[in-house]
Amino acid sequence: MIPFLSLKDVTAAHGDEIQAAVKRVVDSGWYLQGEENARFEKNYADYIGVEHCIGCANGLDALIWIFRAYLELGLMQPGDEVIVPANTYIASILAITENGLTPVLVEPDFNTYQLDGSKVEAAITPRTKAIMIVHLYGQCAYTDQIGELCTKYNLKLVEDNAQAHGCRFQGGARTGSIGDAAGHSFYPGKNLGALGDGGAVTCKDAQLAECIRALANYGSTRKYVFKYTGRNSRLDEIQAAVLDVKLKYLDEDTEKRRTVARYYLDNITNPAIVLPQVPDWQAHVFHLFPVRCSRRDELQQHLTNAGVQTVIHYPIPPHKQECYKEWNSQSYPITEQIHNEELSLPISPTMTEADMKAVADAINSFQ
Repeated sequence: MIPFLSLKDVTAAHGDEIQAAVKRVVDSGWYLQGEENARFEKNYADYIGVEHCIGCANGLDALIWIFRAYLELGLMQPGDEVIVPANTYIASILAITENGLTPVLVEPDFNTYQLDGSKVEAAITPRTKAIMIVHLYGQCAYTDQIGELCTKYNLKLVEDNAQAHGCRFQGGARTGSIGDAAGHSFYPGKNLGALGDGGAVTCKDAQLAECIRALANYGSTRKYVFKYTGRNSRLDEIQAAVLDVKLKYLDEDTEKRRTVARYYLDNITNPAIVLPQVPDWQAHVFHLFPVRCSRRDELQQHLTNAGVQTVIHYPIPPHKQECYKEWNSQSYPITEQIHNEELSLPISPTMTEADMKAVADAINSFQ
């Protein structure tokens, strides 16, 4: 079986350094809010290209804290609207509703799977306060058109960068530095993954950063002094130390992912398969390699039988989920077609050329 992603192999690639980092933390006797967090936050902020990075418990919390901080700072009010892609992972939307804000779903571009900027302006109302772009599958979702709309209507631009560590817009700014604030996930399977849950917010606004840091630490601005009714959402020292090791190799690992993607694009020739479009290689870090097939479930079973593990991202769109049953009757046909046809192929920095060939051959043999 060719695994979808072998976390064991990914970790082993830098295993000695990771084990040394973990031992350093264990031996230090300091396990929260210490030097490891400070070092990683500084290094990750520098990597992304912003002044501030605030580690937190996970990627969902990172997005929650951004909107909660805007509420606390009086820049948003409960009931305000946030435009968000209809085909995102549900965490993007949970962060909005968790804060009493109203998600406004907008269809993606059928070719890129990213938020369709041409459809955004029609969704803007007097209650709209932000646009959330989601760099889905590792591809940059930002466009000049979206940026111009944010300026025109005085909207915050929030980035869900959970799947796109290291991605660039037109070869320049990294995702996570383009908008007003960005949420990052370090779930183990991400391109920059911890050995457990972890997340971070990046931004350039010192006041916003200070508010988010307090919210994620019980609402505390200094020990035993609580300005906000916050929660406990902190990145622990072991995860910070591991992430700091892996950050050094992120760009190198991204290039290995691009090598796999290029192989697939050059060698998968089955006309039943729709391959992703890649107009700009610097704008895609290939967290996932999504293909589409009208007979997706048959294709997945065929690949399973051939020893290739795949994953569907995602089988049920947010507006069809039971937790948002008030949306279940709504129709987003582009989103629904993507969710009915998408299948993610194995892609990781540890894949061999033999692995790539086996995947391509298995897909090409699908009839």
